[in-house]
Amino acid sequence: MAGLLANFRNTMIVSFLLALVIVAGYQVHHGSMDATFWQAVFRWLHTFFGILWIGLLYYFNFVQIRKMPEIPAELKPAVSKYIAPEALFWFRYAALATWIMGVILAFSRGYLVDAFTLGALQGFANPQVTFIGLGMWLATIMFFNVWVFIWPAQKIALGIVEGDADAKAAAGKKAMLFSRTNTLLSVPMLVTMTMSQTIFA
Repeated sequence: MAGLLANFRNTMIVSFLLALVIVAGYQVHHGSMDATFWQAVFRWLHTFFGILWIGLLYYFNFVQIRKMPEIPAELKPAVSKYIAPEALFWFRYAALATWIMGVILAFSRGYLVDAFTLGALQGFANPQVTFIGLGMWLATIMFFNVWVFIWPAQKIALGIVEGDADAKAAAGKKAMLFSRTNTLLSVPMLVTMTMSQTIFA
């Protein structure tokens, strides 16, 4: 068991295999691979990737950004050359996968257009699509920030893309501000994503 757990890749493979066995159990219980079953699968994947995305966002903001000024200069390259690029890889692709799974889920449940228009096409008669649409817009802005502002700025700040000291400092500040913006938006976004499943169940 220690050999399995010592290897991250193998741990995740076994975790997903166990998850797929449970998914198969749900399918047997449900008795069909109909739209409802696939919506459940997409919700699971949307939640998994969302936890990875927001978990890394919180790691950056709760830990890395706050503690970096306290790290001695000779130790900072360990973070900027090894930890940050790896974390940013998972961060940006988790954001992409979360957003895609959310769009697929909303489309499969038939409320994608209504939610993205915040219920305007229905005269705002259905608060459920207005609330979930608000959450979808907040998540879309956060996803946009990751790919359009945070990642390009981080490439300069981390030296992946060439830039002088001033450009790196400016890029680091820009990445931090957009990352903080996403942190600010994340809590209200999570309210809409979680409370809607109960209030409008």
